[in-house]
Amino acid sequence: MLFAKKLLILIGDVVALYLALFLTLFIRYPGGEFGMRLNDHVVPFSLVFIVWILIFFLMNLYRPHAFRDRAVFSGALLNAVLAALIVSTIIFYLFGGFFELTPKTNLLIFSVAFFAVGATLRYASFYLLESTAASVVVLGEKPSVKEVVGFLEKNPRVGYKIVDWKRSLDEQSLMDAWRLTEKTNVDFLVIAEPRPARELVSMLAQKFLPKEIGIISFVDFYENVLEKIPLEELEEGWFIENITTRRPFYDGAKRALDFMLALVFAAVLLPPALLIAVLIALTSRGPVIFAQERVGKNGKIFKLYKFRTMRGVDGGPLWTEKNDPRLTLVGKALRFMHLDEIPQLMNILKGDISFTGPRPERVELAEKYRELPYYDMRHVVKPGLTGWAQINYRPSASLEEAYEKLRYDIYYVKRRSFDLDLAIIIKTARYVFSRHAS
Repeated sequence: MLFAKKLLILIGDVVALYLALFLTLFIRYPGGEFGMRLNDHVVPFSLVFIVWILIFFLMNLYRPHAFRDRAVFSGALLNAVLAALIVSTIIFYLFGGFFELTPKTNLLIFSVAFFAVGATLRYASFYLLESTAASVVVLGEKPSVKEVVGFLEKNPRVGYKIVDWKRSLDEQSLMDAWRLTEKTNVDFLVIAEPRPARELVSMLAQKFLPKEIGIISFVDFYENVLEKIPLEELEEGWFIENITTRRPFYDGAKRALDFMLALVFAAVLLPPALLIAVLIALTSRGPVIFAQERVGKNGKIFKLYKFRTMRGVDGGPLWTEKNDPRLTLVGKALRFMHLDEIPQLMNILKGDISFTGPRPERVELAEKYRELPYYDMRHVVKPGLTGWAQINYRPSASLEEAYEKLRYDIYYVKRRSFDLDLAIIIKTARYVFSRHAS
């Protein structure tokens, strides 16, 4: 449901881009010249539109919080348009011979037109998202229900609206829900109890299914809304039913892409990597490359490579510490720009890790994290340079925070696919460029 909403917003932005282009050319070239100018501009601007959409992704215009508040969205859209205008101007002037256009005035008019058209279509889509939100009745009491209900109250355009929440699942609550369906539209019943009594299941099937009211488990509902897995609500059988360890086509194609992209990045980044190595060697004692044992797929131990960023590399705290005193001046800069991770391209080429997957943990931390339920399930897939947990949650500094990240890791293990991998890479790029922007 959330993906469908994001897709609707994306389609609206594409429509707004072309409407703004037509409006720009109509203003600039009225009369018979419009058609000729349109032919000259459609292909070059279509290529630049891809950059605009990418910038919108990087600046968070497709995340749920962007649907929440019109004022917040307007400011975010204005910033995104200004950034896209600057990048587009650079592109047209650098590659003017290829595009055969350097449309300075047209770009300015286009940006203003797009802001007006794009904002109008977004506001219309906000209204559509609110008016078409699926009505949901929740039956049952669990701590995680409060989390979902609170999230949906703050994000009314995500696609679901809680119309009632019965804290128990019994015959009385079902009858109350039934009477509610007689008065108002209800699209889904969310069952927040793992094993309803047989008579209640029969009652659900006989009364609600004929009215085309969907009946879904709370685990599935939580997953769809929050894009993570409520681990405390799972039973052992859930993993057998939902986790697939072998996907031959996906795994093979992903490995081939990893290898080819790692080769390309290694070639492109070789000059700056050599410069970084020299700076590290000149400014502090110790090896240039730091190797640390990490836990990989199926619990296999491997050495992860990074540029050394600290004066001492032995021991130290298990969890990430802000402003660690052992960091060198060069190391701080490398970590800020994430350039210390360039040597991990060697790990990708070797097959230790992928570009995307659960982040491999230190052996000592992995041993500690085994106290968490289902922790080893994150090791059924190859770890990654970046992952779903990394782009959705801060670095863990406690078992509680590690447990929260595990929810996202298990979500990735279940839903891993090329489109999810692409989303992770795009959001990682946004994080690197915007430094915790939200």
